[in-house]
Amino acid sequence: SQLVESGGGLVQPGDSLRLSCEASDVNLASYAIAWFRQAPGKEREGVACITTGNVSTYVDSVMGRFTISRDNAKNTAYLQMNSLRPEDTAVYRCAAEPALGDNVFCSGYWYIYQYDYWGQGTQVTVSS
Repeated sequence: SQLVESGGGLVQPGDSLRLSCEASDVNLASYAIAWFRQAPGKEREGVACITTGNVSTYVDSVMGRFTISRDNAKNTAYLQMNSLRPEDTAVYRCAAEPALGDNVFCSGYWYIYQYDYWGQGTQVTVSS
């Protein structure tokens, strides 16, 4: 796999998690990265997106609680999730699309773009 997520788990409401998306054989510095999630019985939802120039955008439901970031030296992207809610429960997947220098990539319909690479997903469960 070229993208591997980790960091999911079972947490209580209000807790935090940090998801990682590590790339192999792919230089993430040249890619826009997005995080998606899919809950049982629901459609896939774009959660956050970050350009190669670190311009980011978020779905309204996670604004102020989640932070997407990237560490090109580690070839890894992250999704810091704070103040988790039961409705955040889903499988989270990262995706990468070549977009070097495109700092408006995440301003458009990034959540429906075709991405070259996808991870296998990591389960996040928020429950008391």
